[in-house]
Amino acid sequence: MIEKTIFREYDIRGIFEKELNAQSVKLIGYYLGKKIGGERVVSIGYDARSHSPQLRDYLASGLNEVGCRVLDMGMVATPVNYFSNYIDFDGVTTDASIMITGSHNPSEYNGFKITLDKAPFFGEAIYALGDEIIADQERLIPDNPTTQSIDVKQPYIDFMVKEFAHLKGLKTKIIVDGGNGVADTVLSAIFDALAFDYKGLYLQPDGTFPNHHPDPSVESNLVDVKALLAQEGDIAFAYDGDADRIAVLTHRYNIKGDQMALLYAMKMDHPTVIGEVKCSQVMYDELKRRGATAIMYKTGHSNLKVKMRETHADLACEVSGHIFFKHRYFGYDDAIYATLRMLELIADGIDLDQELDALPQVFSTEEIKVETTEEEKFKIIDRVKELLQTPPSSFPKIIDIIDVDGVRINFEQGWGLVRASNTTPVLVTRFESTDATLAKVYEEAVNALIQEAKDSL
Repeated sequence: MIEKTIFREYDIRGIFEKELNAQSVKLIGYYLGKKIGGERVVSIGYDARSHSPQLRDYLASGLNEVGCRVLDMGMVATPVNYFSNYIDFDGVTTDASIMITGSHNPSEYNGFKITLDKAPFFGEAIYALGDEIIADQERLIPDNPTTQSIDVKQPYIDFMVKEFAHLKGLKTKIIVDGGNGVADTVLSAIFDALAFDYKGLYLQPDGTFPNHHPDPSVESNLVDVKALLAQEGDIAFAYDGDADRIAVLTHRYNIKGDQMALLYAMKMDHPTVIGEVKCSQVMYDELKRRGATAIMYKTGHSNLKVKMRETHADLACEVSGHIFFKHRYFGYDDAIYATLRMLELIADGIDLDQELDALPQVFSTEEIKVETTEEEKFKIIDRVKELLQTPPSSFPKIIDIIDVDGVRINFEQGWGLVRASNTTPVLVTRFESTDATLAKVYEEAVNALIQEAKDSL
């Protein structure tokens, strides 16, 4: 039985053998191949998980069944996989790419991030794909893992070394934590070619993640890199399992994605910058003050890429460390490229701590997750919207409500957010205020509303 739950908003994801097995993955390849079109070219890459090559063979069998030409780039970072869509291989260009990765999920998970004609394949397209597969789940696809090996890593390394040649010999002492993911399938080669002074932690790809979980948005996963930074470095970078997400650490700050966007935008001329609904109001206000165009949009790497295309934006960000550059790049999230752009700021004389010190001080919570079910999470959001039309008299004064993704409630001195996760059965909340006490007031008021919404279902 193929589970409908593996077909998510941004990708396909599940547990190896239980949900992602020979039958389900061959069918995913087969029906993806039909969407892509027979005889078109598809490139596949995979992360460090031990079962990723097996999933590649299943996927290739399905793609080959409909006549696609399958290129195999081997173990790569997700941004290197994306990069394959922008180069040719002895005159052959790819029509689609598939990255086999469980990202920062536990080692038993895996999944597929799909790009078709340089655009993300996501949302309703993935859900429709799932419906077709489930309706035909008894179809048998023969084993045919035939692929053509290609090298994407070296062209990617060459591109980065050329693009950032002006940084060669940078004296900054750099610390990097690969989290035993796939960042170092290219990172050290780039740093060595640019003669950087760096030290690395957990750079060897190992899909069991023996040292810490590869999620740099979780503070407990940064203990070792912070310790080495304190002893021997000027700046540190940490990566998630597939290297499309970054943490940037100075001696004083763990720089969040929205703060990174403000720093990167300093070197752009009147940029258009897209942020998700979880980004600080400081980012939006400061960008506008500087003459930039700031757009608030839905959470999710696929959503942001599509919005960037639509608005011709220069930059986009998620608080969690997905950073998307169209300015001088291709418009996808690449933690390695983001590393080099941050080092470029330092080389240009920008003091990161000083820039962050100058921003208005706000008190923000981390993401707070409220457990619910897949069936109820969106119903709760709809009910919260209804309750906000006539809130209780004790509810903080509402200035306006933004419903582009869940509900972001703007108060007099801050905001609160409640949205349904598109990947897990939880509601995600976040709160911010210029006053620490008010941030707590907003949190308690919104939580009471969420509870009332849950109780009324």
